[in-house]
Amino acid sequence: MTDNIDDIPNDGTVSGGDQNTDVRELADVPSVEVISRAAVMLMSSAAEKLGLSDADPDSSPHRDLDEARRVITALAGLVTASIEYLGPHAGPIREGLQALQRAFREASSHPDEPGKGPGEKYTGPVY
Repeated sequence: MTDNIDDIPNDGTVSGGDQNTDVRELADVPSVEVISRAAVMLMSSAAEKLGLSDADPDSSPHRDLDEARRVITALAGLVTASIEYLGPHAGPIREGLQALQRAFREASSHPDEPGKGPGEKYTGPVY
């Protein structure tokens, strides 16, 4: 995006270097897109916090399991609350959430009991 509101021209585009990006009014964005984008952002954040973006997650400088737990729990709440609205997006988003929950369990030195892991109060146990 942009660091300065003055960088936004009056024609509805954001310019950054050689790039012009159309800006959409939030009211024009369908709810399924807003929910899906939020879920993808939470998934990406959780993956980073689990160290999955590095070749060796165990030695990743970004690994923070406490933060990962929070983000995965927020993602689980969002997915559970909005599953009926996601249509064909529901399956892949749910699978991504479960993969993150399993990755969290694998990364933990003392794994939570089934049903006690991040977000499992919303999704049920993940094995």
